[in-house]
Amino acid sequence: MPPEDHDHFEDQLAAALRHTGGAFEADRHTLVIGGEAHGRRIRRRRATVAGCAAGVALVGLGAALLPGGAGGEQRSVAAPPVTSSSALSHSPRQRPVVTGDDLVRTLKKLLPGGRFSHEEGRGTDSRMPLAQVVYDDGGGKAAVAVSLSRVPAGGQQAAQVTECPDRVYVPYDACTRSTLSDGSRLMVLQGYEYPDRRVDTKLWTADLVTRSGQHISVQEWNAAAEKGAPITRDRPPLSPSRLKALVGAREWRAAVDAIPVDPSKAAVEPGGTPLASGRPVSGTLVSLLPKGLHVVSKSAADPGFGYLVLDDGLGASLVQVNVQTSVPGGEGGALGPVTRTLPDGTTVDMRQSGGDKGVEGTVVRTVDVRRPDGSRVVISAFNSGTQHTSPTRPLPPLTMRQLEAIATSPKWHPIG
Repeated sequence: MPPEDHDHFEDQLAAALRHTGGAFEADRHTLVIGGEAHGRRIRRRRATVAGCAAGVALVGLGAALLPGGAGGEQRSVAAPPVTSSSALSHSPRQRPVVTGDDLVRTLKKLLPGGRFSHEEGRGTDSRMPLAQVVYDDGGGKAAVAVSLSRVPAGGQQAAQVTECPDRVYVPYDACTRSTLSDGSRLMVLQGYEYPDRRVDTKLWTADLVTRSGQHISVQEWNAAAEKGAPITRDRPPLSPSRLKALVGAREWRAAVDAIPVDPSKAAVEPGGTPLASGRPVSGTLVSLLPKGLHVVSKSAADPGFGYLVLDDGLGASLVQVNVQTSVPGGEGGALGPVTRTLPDGTTVDMRQSGGDKGVEGTVVRTVDVRRPDGSRVVISAFNSGTQHTSPTRPLPPLTMRQLEAIATSPKWHPIG
């Protein structure tokens, strides 16, 4: 897993691309590649189980797999909940810590019968409560993890956690969303560990957010570790219906209630300086395109981030824009190399790179415009229709000067 400071950067970046302005390193290509605003949700959820790698990844590094004991009598994850600890019966205000061992025992009892190894848990007194095991139902070893957290009830973050990611940024086989009878939101995603599919490790997840903001996330792989371990089976062990049953088990909600509440964060949505108002970014971008470009698809309405997939008849191209109305500490010039400064003090930074997705032949053109008032527009054009697929053409269809003309347009200025 990335270092702590990198985790913080990615969380801050994702939030900025969707909802806030922020100061980030201008020379980081991920500032725009991080236009994975629709895909970064997956990384943010996985960041909450950062500890998973510490134990499970040992398998990928060649650690011996010691056979676990039998998993007890065979149980279906759809069976009635099993109380993992007497701690789970207390009221939320009086409930003591639910230990990591408690959470691991609950996970093992809720999984169908099998063998377990590499068990690890973090209790509700930790920053990231989780339970994770290597599980073998007879079809091959698989990493399974459950993480617990809270999100502001009824807020935008709660909605995002259970929103299917955009296929432009995250490839997957299937994704379903539903609302349960108690009002909880559920998303089940059948995807992959690596967006570019360089290794065919599958990652299936289920995320549930209750009306009170309890967030339970279940993840499973078709390997004994999320990265670096051989694929042991065709698919993860739990079907989508069993994932749904596991993530919905009442024990997890009771454990979330045992997580101490930070009054300063209890009712605060991630935020900061509002993003540009007015029409959605994708709509503004369409209005600024040169003639001859056909819009194949575009992002949903969003005032801070948007993308288009364009085609001029020579191949698809992804173009994405991040708009920030106020970058803290950003007044007075760009953070990276400045190509030139306009008469009004606006800085324009242009660069061409090979992308950061490991896809051979990728060419990305980026223009980063920062105005003296701290507002910022960053636009990138790819020579492929997504960030994780092979190039469809030698170069993006938009030149640097065309990208500059789009990024410096007064249409990006906040209205009012």
